Amino acid sequence: MSNSQARPVTLLVAALGGEGGGVLTDWIVAAAHASGYPVQATSIPGVAQRTGATTYYMEIWPEPMSALNGKRPIFALAPAQGEVDIVAATELLEAGRCIMNGYVTPDRTHLIASTHRTYTTLEKMAPGDGRLDADGLCRAAETRAKHAVLADLGAVARESGAFINAVVLGAIAATGLLPMDTESFENAIRATGKAVEGNLNGFQAGLRAGPGDEPADAPIVLEDLDAIVSEARERLTDFQDTAYADQFETRVAPFRDGEPALAAAVARNLAVRMAYGDIIRVAQTKIRKRPQTAAAGSVVHVTQYFRPGLAEMCDILPPRLAKRWLARAEHDEWFASKQWTLELRTSTIWGAARLWFLAKLKPFRRRTYRYGVEQQAIDAWLGDVRRAAEIDGDLAIEAAEMPRLIKGYGKTHARGTRNFERVRDDVLLPALDGGTDTQNAVLESRKAVEAARTDTRADTTNA
Repeated sequence: MSNSQARPVTLLVAALGGEGGGVLTDWIVAAAHASGYPVQATSIPGVAQRTGATTYYMEIWPEPMSALNGKRPIFALAPAQGEVDIVAATELLEAGRCIMNGYVTPDRTHLIASTHRTYTTLEKMAPGDGRLDADGLCRAAETRAKHAVLADLGAVARESGAFINAVVLGAIAATGLLPMDTESFENAIRATGKAVEGNLNGFQAGLRAGPGDEPADAPIVLEDLDAIVSEARERLTDFQDTAYADQFETRVAPFRDGEPALAAAVARNLAVRMAYGDIIRVAQTKIRKRPQTAAAGSVVHVTQYFRPGLAEMCDILPPRLAKRWLARAEHDEWFASKQWTLELRTSTIWGAARLWFLAKLKPFRRRTYRYGVEQQAIDAWLGDVRRAAEIDGDLAIEAAEMPRLIKGYGKTHARGTRNFERVRDDVLLPALDGGTDTQNAVLESRKAVEAARTDTRADTTNA
């Protein structure tokens, strides 16, 4: 190819924090340099709270420096719409962002995307099921790309004992669009001297997951009761203990011999309600977050932020003290709005110990105010479902699905609870008491629940 005909091979990588996007970029740049090809890489950092990925943009001239007669190509600092040869995303929604921004085009772009999801803050905060349509994202990827490789690369990484960045590197190499050979990528991995064997395994796995493989199947929603119960037992044992998981099964038992769809709806929503979010659970979750990796010679400090309000503090207090505080808050505006700001640097022994202490309060959860409130609310809801089942099957399923409105922590949870109580008081209870027609109540309930679930007003969580 002559200089007048050549153009750079352009590559855009979108990776979430902790997934090694920077290391992936370094491997590609190192492979290009070692092979004698001019290369340039730039990056744009993402932001916190899972609202976006860090993007890495590379341009590689497909002719070696030795063939350029002393000339050097001029590279762009950022991708241009319709001018990207390879887009690689470590998470499905990030592929969607690249498509939406015009970087994936059917005449040019080879798209590589992992089909697993890491849910965004807005998806988690939405009332009900706020997840974006994964099937729609996959269809858009297949339609908008010249060639799309869609597979659960996160699972491939776990199976090969590597980070996802090594698997993505293999999938990029498998396109054949980069001028470097396979050995140059493997040598770049070896040159880092870190987790070499695992990353080489991941690279080979990525090569096998490259062009030619069928797209991954869409996620299957389990509605088999035994499967739901099994997963729920695991979750609730982790949340509290085996006795708590046994209590879950006891609550599900009366519905087992009835309508299968109703039993599945009860079990699914009951598992979520029983594993509610309090400070103890939040601490437990933060402890399990995957640690950030640091470059050689660098130090990473990790700070976990808590900002519980009065309600969240009362959740973990003994009932008598919590009720006293809440009663005071009714006539003391300053006290009602009080928040406790905690910044725990968990990369230090003292910070990690305080977070560990909060998580280890789990054995005392049954003595807390929130535990009693939740159990009473759960029993009342199950009573509603049983009453509805005696009247009308559709109404019973609507009652079983109503807890979808309740989710999250802090203000998000409070808003969902208010919506749940409003629909229960205005629609469900009048139908159960014979005051309204059941079929009309089913329709009104669906409309009310959907209106609440699509309420996009954002509440700021407290942790």
